Amino acid sequence: MVASGVDRARELEVFAAVAAGGSFSAAGRGLSLTPSAVSRTIDRIEARLGARLMLRSTRALTLTAEGQTYLSAARRILADIDEAERTIADQSAPRGRIRVSAAVAHGRICIVPLLEEFVRRYPSILIDINLSDGIVDVAAGQADVAIRSGPLADSSLTARRLAENGRTIVASPGYLARHGTPAVPEDLHNHNCLNFNFRRAEPMWPFRKAGTDYGLTVHGTIQANSGETLGQLALDGVGIARVGNFSIGDAIATGRLVSLLDAFNPGDVEIFHAVFVGGANMPARIRVFVDYLVERLAGSQAKPTNRP
Repeated sequence: MVASGVDRARELEVFAAVAAGGSFSAAGRGLSLTPSAVSRTIDRIEARLGARLMLRSTRALTLTAEGQTYLSAARRILADIDEAERTIADQSAPRGRIRVSAAVAHGRICIVPLLEEFVRRYPSILIDINLSDGIVDVAAGQADVAIRSGPLADSSLTARRLAENGRTIVASPGYLARHGTPAVPEDLHNHNCLNFNFRRAEPMWPFRKAGTDYGLTVHGTIQANSGETLGQLALDGVGIARVGNFSIGDAIATGRLVSLLDAFNPGDVEIFHAVFVGGANMPARIRVFVDYLVERLAGSQAKPTNRP
C-alpha cells in the first residue's frame, strides 16, 4: 500500500537523519524515536522501493548507490517543504502598507505619538498616515483605517470604539477682561462665539440647567473646520470656543485659556472610532493596527485641568 503524504515526509526525515547521524540510535535521539522505530521505518522504505538503501554492519551504516540517490531526493524535498512553510508563515505575518486617515489636531496629538511603538512591534508594516479634516471614503478604498469622531452613519463598514474626549467652552483671560465672563449659558448671546464651519450632528452647544438638558444656538465672526484652529483663535483673544480637551488641556493647565460654564456642562463628549472594512478576509496588518489603537486608547478621556 502506498504511504500517505504525511508518512512519506516523515520517512524522508528519518532516512536523512540516519544518513547524517550514521546510526539508528543517533537518528532516534534527534527525532525522539527509539532505534527500533527508526529501523522499522528504513525497512518499510526499502520494502516499498524493492531496493537496498543501506548496508548495515556492527560498526557502521553505508549508503548504497540507490541510497545516495534517495538521500539527494529526500534532502531536496525536505528543503522544499521548509521553504514552502516559511513562505506561508511570512505571508500570514502582519506586513504591508496601512493608509490611515485622521483629523489634523486629533491625529497630531493623539495618534501620531503612538506610531513609534507600533512600528517597533511590527517593523514589516508601513504606516501611510494622512492628517486632514476632510472625510475620506473608506468603503471606496481611499483609506484602510479612518479615525472618526461623533455619530457614525449607517454603512457596511466596521467601527471599533477607541476613546471619549470631553469638550469644554474656553476663552483667553484677555478676552474675558475686555468682554466679561459669562455666568449662565444665555450670556453667550452677547459674546463672539467661534464655531465649526461644517454641518454637525449637534449644531447647538449643549448645556444642563436645573437637571434639564438643552441646546443653545450661538453666533460669532469666525468659523473654522478644525478644533485646533478654534482653540488658537481663543488663545489669541478673538472669542469663545467649544473644543476638544485633548487640544487645549495644556493651555487650560497653564492659565492661557479659562474654562467657562463648567457647572452647566452636561458631560459634553465626542466619541472616537476606528472605521475600516472588516470581515474574515481583513488583512492581518489592519487587524493588529486597530487592536493596538484600542489597547492604547480605549477607555481614555481627556479632561480639562484649571490651574489652581
